[in-house]
Amino acid sequence: MIAIQAPDHDIATPNSPRPMSVAERLAAGKALRQTVKRSEHGIYPPAANREDPVAILEAQAQTRLPDLVPIRYARMLTSPFAFLRGSAAIMIRDIAPAPTTGLIVQACGDMHLSNFGVFASAERNLMFAINDFDETHPGAWEWDLKRLVASAVVAGRFLGADRVLCEAAVRSVVQSYRQHLQEYAEMGYLELWYTYIKEDEIKEDELLQKLPDESRRRASRLFLKARNRNHLQVLEKMTNLVDQHHHIIESPPLVMRMETDQDGRPITEVIAPLMQDYLNSLNAERRFLLSRYRILDVARKVVGVGSVGTRCWVVYLEGKDHNDPLFLQIKEAQPSVLAPYAQVQHDNRLLDDHQGQRVVVGQRLIQGAPDIFLGWGTLQGIHYYIRQLRDMKGGVKLEPGKFRPASLPDYCELCGWALALAHADSGDGAMLAGYVGTSEALDDALVKFAQAYADQTERDHDQLVAAARQGRIPVADQF
Repeated sequence: MIAIQAPDHDIATPNSPRPMSVAERLAAGKALRQTVKRSEHGIYPPAANREDPVAILEAQAQTRLPDLVPIRYARMLTSPFAFLRGSAAIMIRDIAPAPTTGLIVQACGDMHLSNFGVFASAERNLMFAINDFDETHPGAWEWDLKRLVASAVVAGRFLGADRVLCEAAVRSVVQSYRQHLQEYAEMGYLELWYTYIKEDEIKEDELLQKLPDESRRRASRLFLKARNRNHLQVLEKMTNLVDQHHHIIESPPLVMRMETDQDGRPITEVIAPLMQDYLNSLNAERRFLLSRYRILDVARKVVGVGSVGTRCWVVYLEGKDHNDPLFLQIKEAQPSVLAPYAQVQHDNRLLDDHQGQRVVVGQRLIQGAPDIFLGWGTLQGIHYYIRQLRDMKGGVKLEPGKFRPASLPDYCELCGWALALAHADSGDGAMLAGYVGTSEALDDALVKFAQAYADQTERDHDQLVAAARQGRIPVADQF
């Protein structure tokens, strides 16, 4: 467990202590190398009393919907990379005891290569950033970076990359992270806050220019697909027309319409208190906008890997007519897996007892320009956060046959860039830059860590496979 002193969030006055200059903060960060050498981040010895990874997943299953738990196991069994995506609770147990610098950021908490993507700002500009925040929590920057580099090796092996290419992917993550922190360290706070990785910047950046022609075409298609992925496209894909009304298409057990609850009450009546609570979390002008829509259909939906089993609904709303649809996703927010390992003295505006609010505030700190309908609410004592479903969103499919292993280092470079921006926005970018430095010392260390933890992930995946064969865990046929 690390003790975290969150920064003071009151506005400074002329009588407040003089803030440290950028040069002083860079020097202070560099001085932390005397406390925690960068080479120490390369050490990963599994604990002698390391907990059974399957037991950790079984404990999580106790808080999930029982009929969906077999789907989670089935998805995690498909590959070590899929296992990693669902193993945030396992990994934080492994890495939390390692030395950290004490520099705190708003950590993603579940940082891996599939948790980045394209999304639209309120102004409808496409940008690239972290896109999953279920586990977000104030925490050590090292936790995010270690999980990201481990995922680079696990994903690389899954895609068929050799050891040299996997190492290149890790180095791309860390070098990009370091170099962009140096850039962000010099920025004013407002300039940094308004900085995003925009579509045109990526297309103009040398990163895209050096990609092979096919990779550039894939990148362009990613942005085009995201731009076309609006609510009308979702309406066409996810609903059918019955008696002049659109209904969400069922695909049991992954998508199931809900007209009534188990007591026979209309589902719209059941979720009404949640929707009202959610409205109260929005700004007045967004409450007004949302009030112009009416709920027409609700379905339970299974999403992701790690979050399978938590409650998740899709709500179809209609505005002026059927050509004015809105789809919201209501997702249960459970306590972050980071929480037991970060003893935080915090400001309630940053970390609240409401887990949905924790997710929303974390997303706003990390992403900077989130969904205008992002909010939270409570129903029957369960915390939720609410966002738009698939509104101009897209991601890279890291699957054999769909992603060339040779492109992995370039994609990792983009992910390292996005992580640096998130950490600079929510932490002290200059101190981070001073610590990570301009040499490859941290890169060398994290190559060792990533290879070692990828081996650990494969061993853990093997244990899950064995548990399934022995009948210890239930596994779904459809997932």
